[in-house]
Amino acid sequence: MQSIKELFKIGNGPSSSHTMGPKRAVEMFKQINPTADKFKIKLYGSLALTGKGHLTDYIILETLKPKETIIEFDNNFECTVHPNTLDMFAYKNEKLIDKMRVYSVGGGTIKIEGTSDYEIEELYKLNKFEDIKEYCISKNINLCQYVYEVEGEHEITKYLEDVWNAMEDSVKRGLSTTGTIPGRLKLKRKAKDIYNFSLKDESQDIRKCKLLTSFAYAVSEENASGGVIVTAPTCGASGVLPAVLYYMKEEKGISDKKIIDALAVSGLIGNIIKKNASISGAECGCQAEVGTACSMAAAAVAYLLGLDIDRIENSAEVAMEHHLGLTCDPILGYVQIPCIERNGVAALRAVDAAYLSMFLGQHKSIPLDMVIETMYETGKDLSSHYRETSEGGLAKKYCRNKYYNKDMKLDNDEAISSKKRYTKK
Repeated sequence: MQSIKELFKIGNGPSSSHTMGPKRAVEMFKQINPTADKFKIKLYGSLALTGKGHLTDYIILETLKPKETIIEFDNNFECTVHPNTLDMFAYKNEKLIDKMRVYSVGGGTIKIEGTSDYEIEELYKLNKFEDIKEYCISKNINLCQYVYEVEGEHEITKYLEDVWNAMEDSVKRGLSTTGTIPGRLKLKRKAKDIYNFSLKDESQDIRKCKLLTSFAYAVSEENASGGVIVTAPTCGASGVLPAVLYYMKEEKGISDKKIIDALAVSGLIGNIIKKNASISGAECGCQAEVGTACSMAAAAVAYLLGLDIDRIENSAEVAMEHHLGLTCDPILGYVQIPCIERNGVAALRAVDAAYLSMFLGQHKSIPLDMVIETMYETGKDLSSHYRETSEGGLAKKYCRNKYYNKDMKLDNDEAISSKKRYTKK
């Protein structure tokens, strides 16, 4: 496995696979071809189907400025390697001088066709949770200490401090910002309203739900607005872990030092899922994004509660198990509906999963490695309509209803696309 620095990336939303990944790809291609006077970028699969809503074309054009750039959306190409595929072409005096195919595999990570999957150094020799657990037990260390042993404590804690600062900032910005999220859905930002919601007799349970939900909404609304967030493990799922950690700090008095340790544990869980399955909604549905985020957050809470390694495993497993089969069907391709609400629900579920594991005690019926493998197989079995293409589920229902509604706010191109995709034959 690679360093957890490759999992936690600080950057702008709204999508790690559709904005951060393509940006990274075209930046690299531009540097390789400094003499090019023109570029053409062809987007396939999920990048083509939901690229407009995810601002893929916008970030590509901005990154390649001032060079002339042509972007083509190809909805017919069959993506056999990964659903987030893009081709890049460089021209000099109208002559093709270079081309490259890249896959945006989730979390802002890219893979170049024809090169090794392991261009980035593999720090972790152990890739399965069971093997890591056995090693930790044999060395009498915990999961956090294992991460520090592999990554180097000073280097990785300094990086995680920056990550935590960025997470905290995104929560605070989101809680203090009002207005409308950019895009045709014209969603009102709700984090501040949820945070300020009050009842005469507010119970502890209501307060927990209010705070966790408002924190998750705060970050997710920042992400949807193009603000600076941390992939945890992706932009679309970036609200879950910060919400849970911010809650544990503010309500439970957890120190920043312990939060950093919990980030290391959550990063390890995310890394295991990324290595053995996927964190890409286009590849395995929302279970790979929000499900992974919930699993990471549950492990972090379990660690902060002082639970042992078996209960930490069980917390992560429970959180992932109950997201199995979750589809990725963003309406109009925006990371807004149902994404923002799902972050709020997952934050609540993460805390509940950790406490459930505390109550259950040592529970080995379903190992974490097994549920990770199951998630990957389930994702592969999902129809492409439910893997970030906006061709099924809520996205399909919404667009079909809006197309026949006189108050529809789609532009002409989107209206034609909606009619073509969603009109019954």
